[in-house]
Amino acid sequence: MLPETFPAADEPGPRLDAARLAEAFAVFSRASEELSTAYNALQGQVSQLTERLDVLLGALPAGVVMLDREGRVAQVNRAAQRLFGRDPAGTRWDELAAELGSTETPGDVTIGTGASVRRVSLSVTALESGEGRIVLLHDVTETHRMRLQAERNERLAAMGEMVAGLAHQLRTPLAAALLYTGNLRQPELGPANRIQVADRAIERLRYLERLIRDMLLFARGDSLGREHFGICDLLGELVHTLEPLARARELRFEARCDCGDLDVLGDRKALGGALTNLIENAIQATDAGGVVSLTVADDGESAFFRVADSGRGIEPAQQERLFEPFFTTRADGTGLGLAIARGVARGHGGDITIESSPGKGSVFTLTLPLVQVDDDGAAVATKEIS
Repeated sequence: MLPETFPAADEPGPRLDAARLAEAFAVFSRASEELSTAYNALQGQVSQLTERLDVLLGALPAGVVMLDREGRVAQVNRAAQRLFGRDPAGTRWDELAAELGSTETPGDVTIGTGASVRRVSLSVTALESGEGRIVLLHDVTETHRMRLQAERNERLAAMGEMVAGLAHQLRTPLAAALLYTGNLRQPELGPANRIQVADRAIERLRYLERLIRDMLLFARGDSLGREHFGICDLLGELVHTLEPLARARELRFEARCDCGDLDVLGDRKALGGALTNLIENAIQATDAGGVVSLTVADDGESAFFRVADSGRGIEPAQQERLFEPFFTTRADGTGLGLAIARGVARGHGGDITIESSPGKGSVFTLTLPLVQVDDDGAAVATKEIS
């Protein structure tokens, strides 16, 4: 069998004739024209989509700020320009965030000053491509005003319902105080008895003072200040104040904070007062030898203040009315402590819940949403509050 032969390396291969070359060129030309036509059509579609996007952004009532990878404003719509009072394109977002004011509601900020200040719900979303972020600004000024008005109306309605009970609440201790002070006029009253009667009159007058103070606190439920403070620091203050009270009643008082150096934004005095009410109620409901505890924990979104006692518990029928103004199971109670405490919790975006069984003690839990600060210095909620 003869060996297979191959052309030498320097031998030319088969040549394309003119007809085949012309045909190949024609095919290439047609493909180029089709690609050019498709590219032009694609450009037209992109232009249409861009135009529609611009129209959509301009029509949106919410402010939209698009940030590039470096955190600079790449594009804004007209609503965002109106909120900032100018076109902030090219400005770094951290500089814009410095113009935003904090509020008592996580995720809400203020823009502007004086009469032109607006309340805005702010959210930041990273693009999936990682090329930037989108900041959405919803003007909730009117919504917030209407919510405050609704809460104020609810309090006024509740106070209207309290009027009938208020007459009795004030009349009884006032009549007792008048009776005691009237006895002081009796000349035959000895010094020891006079002191005893005077002490009882002062006790009734102090009860009246406490009742009026609690009513004012309930009526001014929306007047809350705001400051950053440590959760565990607040617990330490409560322990320092209330542990001696528990010890005087021969109770064991336990406290633990698992929040480390976590801070919360709120009215420190109001929250402390609300928790004090819960703890004092727990102490009053627990007999000697029992246990009252205050523990604080968080899940990254909310802080949970749990006040537990080993007392007599609360009947289900009474649990439904515990937070009603002037409802109390204690002879010396004003019936406003728990109503005020729930008002404070809700004023911070949280609430108070109860778990109790007769003879097995009670657990009151005050929940408070946490506030975090993003990379640009803006306060954002870690949890949506409806």
